[in-house]
Amino acid sequence: MSTASPSPQRFLTGITTTGTPHLGNFVGSIRPSVAASRLPGVQSFYFLADYHALIKCDDPARIQRSTLEIAASWLAAGLDPERVTFYRQSDVPEITEFTWLLTCVTGKGVLNRAHAYKAAVDKNQATGNDPDADVTAGLFMYPVLMGADILMFKAHKVPVGRDQIQHIEMARDMAQRFNHLYGEHLVLPEAVVEESVALLPGLDGRKMSKSYDNTIPLFTPRDQLRKLIAGILTDSRAPGEPKEVEGSALFQIYQAFASEPETAALRQAYADGISWGDAKQLLFERVEQEVAPMRERYHAMVNDPTHIEALLQAGAEKARAVATPLMRELRHAVGLRALGALPAAAAKSKAAKAAAPTFKQYREKDGRFYFKLLDADARLLLQSQGFESPRDAAMAISNLQKEGPAALAALPGQVALAQGITHIELDTALRFFAATHA
Repeated sequence: MSTASPSPQRFLTGITTTGTPHLGNFVGSIRPSVAASRLPGVQSFYFLADYHALIKCDDPARIQRSTLEIAASWLAAGLDPERVTFYRQSDVPEITEFTWLLTCVTGKGVLNRAHAYKAAVDKNQATGNDPDADVTAGLFMYPVLMGADILMFKAHKVPVGRDQIQHIEMARDMAQRFNHLYGEHLVLPEAVVEESVALLPGLDGRKMSKSYDNTIPLFTPRDQLRKLIAGILTDSRAPGEPKEVEGSALFQIYQAFASEPETAALRQAYADGISWGDAKQLLFERVEQEVAPMRERYHAMVNDPTHIEALLQAGAEKARAVATPLMRELRHAVGLRALGALPAAAAKSKAAKAAAPTFKQYREKDGRFYFKLLDADARLLLQSQGFESPRDAAMAISNLQKEGPAALAALPGQVALAQGITHIELDTALRFFAATHA
């Protein structure tokens, strides 16, 4: 009995390089992803999605700076580039080439339904503008590039928020279509939605997001962190008045960093009427406790960009060790091949086709269904009796093709050797089919 261990599961995560990481990014993506990268039996791919950034940002300096800050954030949070494949999207040219192959099998109707594109169209229509005003081809094709990111590395699992599930489903559709046309080359990925991962509110109570300008930067200086936390929106309840934890941005942020006993203690303090100032001080101390050690590592890395660049280049080599062979395989699959092999391959294919025996299924006037086996010269080798349904006849043919001569034993009286044909000739023909099904 084989004791070989199963193939490792591949996880893939990317982050767009358009901004400075904030507490919401850390809690929702960076921290759980770093923890997942340490699991046994897992191969993890983490990438900086700088091609995606070009869709949202036209400031080159911002993209470059964001790439540095995000890479430093992942590394400061404990991501081990020796254990994972950590790379910059633009350092793997196979991804953009693969994007074109996927573009050629992806229906426009599928892309029309992408959330980001639909939102842009709806916004234009609501303001009376042309539906596609200011919509770039990059925004429209974003799901295909994301599909290439995922399928290039045959990722099994892709951790995402609920708003990104559609993109994983679209990547699955692309893989299925490609495999249908060109053979089984791509793995169908699955979205992993971690229900326990917190979605942090921002300073104003809405989702923490750069677009709302309500974020708390992950590695902001200590004094600035205290100032930002002091500015979190609260209600007007005075010290001594019981306070609600439901809907409290301050409590939700604290809960994302604290242990269960710590969270329970603050919940009780809310019920006992803790002042908002004291609650904010507790939050500041708890966040600072976790962030301070990482902040020191972060600033050391940001001040040494050549070191990060070297790590990313090493990661790109690891990524391309996976991508380059697959891209070679996919190019061959779609017909992008060296011409020198064409005549021999064509002749071989034609000869194989000419030498192949064939089954013919048909219906006679008696209403029953028959089949016969012919050799490459159209000589009759085997003739069936009539079957009640086409399905029964097809099943008999299928068994003969899969099992070869061994399947004859299950068809007593239902098939007969043609006149002048030897059992050796029949066995040879049936073994042809069995070999192709092996």
